[in-house]
Amino acid sequence: MTDEVVTESVGASTWNDLQTVFGTKGDPAGCWCQWFKLTRSDWDAATREDTQALLHAQVEVGSPGVIARIDGEPVGWAAVEPFSAYPALGRSPITRRQEGDPEDAWAVTRFVVRHEYRKRGVARALLAGALQHARERGATIVEGYPVDPGVRPSLTAAERYHGTVSLFRDAGFDVVRRPSATRAIMRRTLES
Repeated sequence: MTDEVVTESVGASTWNDLQTVFGTKGDPAGCWCQWFKLTRSDWDAATREDTQALLHAQVEVGSPGVIARIDGEPVGWAAVEPFSAYPALGRSPITRRQEGDPEDAWAVTRFVVRHEYRKRGVARALLAGALQHARERGATIVEGYPVDPGVRPSLTAAERYHGTVSLFRDAGFDVVRRPSATRAIMRRTLES
């Protein structure tokens, strides 16, 4: 039997549930999805409390992603905003814009799924929710920057936070380029 995974855009009312998803240990509890939003020096100087406060402020004024629930329990998160909301994407040799890239596609940059809820379809539901979230906010193109475990099966769960090529392919994304053997830039045009 498959649990139904329900997603919704985050906002001020979902903050406590988002804290449950990020937890207090591991990479998510330290990053709070700020890696792509800060300069390297600001990132290096930031504490866990700083990055948590930054995401909290972003959630209070907008909706930088979607949360997933199973039977009301918060189980996952996906970050999705316009490319321009993530300054570090423009600096990365993997994700920086190239000639012919869309002006300001929306970017799915991170998935967090609580350990005990993995392998239950949460990431797939989060990606579908991220597409809906972006569409409702006027996006016409959404990108992802997944890893390819088919090329390197030894990728750890922590290295898969971008999502996987198969996850994005199954959601209708196409590979537009391969900046490295294990990484892909994938894109999907949204229907209106």
